[in-house]
Amino acid sequence: MTLAAVMERGEAGTAREARPEPMRRCIASGASAPRRRLLRFVLSPEGMVTPDLAARLPGRGAWLQPSADAIADAVKKKLFNRAFSAPAGVPGDLAALVERLLVQRMVDTLGLARRAGQAVMGAEKAAAFAASDRARVLLLASDAGADAKRRAPQGLAPIETLTAEEIGRAFGRDRAVHAAVAAGDLARRLVDDSFRLAGLRPARTDE
Repeated sequence: MTLAAVMERGEAGTAREARPEPMRRCIASGASAPRRRLLRFVLSPEGMVTPDLAARLPGRGAWLQPSADAIADAVKKKLFNRAFSAPAGVPGDLAALVERLLVQRMVDTLGLARRAGQAVMGAEKAAAFAASDRARVLLLASDAGADAKRRAPQGLAPIETLTAEEIGRAFGRDRAVHAAVAAGDLARRLVDDSFRLAGLRPARTDE
C-alpha cells in the first residue's frame, strides 16, 4: 500500500527503527507479519472467538491475515480450536463482524483526531492542512466520484477504505468525501486499520 510506505518513511519509521517490531504468525497461512497488520482473536470466558482489534484483551491470542479468505479458512478448518487448545465457538459471519468493528474503530479514531484539532474535512480545508505540512494522512471516500477525486489534495497518498457516510459520521455530518489528519499516533492507527480493512473490503472499480 502506497500510504503505508509513506508512513514508514516518515515519523513512524524512526520510532519503529529504534526497536524490533513485534511479529506474529497467521494461523491460516503460517506467514509472519507485523502484529499491527494482523487481526488478533481471543477466546471469551463463554468459549466464543472474539475479535481483539486493539490487541489488548488478556489471554492467548490467535492471529490472522486481514482477509475474508483467511477467516473463512480458520473457521472451516477449525484452526481456532487448535490455536486455543479448546473448543471455540465462532459468531456467524465473523468476517463481516470484523469489518464492522474496524470501520467503527476508524470512525472513532478520526473523531478523536477531529476533537483534538488534528483532523479537518472538506477538499479546501484538507488542501490547506496539507500545504501547512501538518497533514500526514488524506482520507478520500471510497465512493467518491471522479470530480471529487480530481479535487483531492496532492502530495498525500490517500486512504480509500471508508465511504463518504463513514467519514462524515466522524465529523457529525451526513457525508464527507475528503479529510486530512495530522502526523502522530492517530494517523498511524488509521493507516494500520485501513490496511486491515482493505483486506476485508473489495476494491471499487467504478468511477
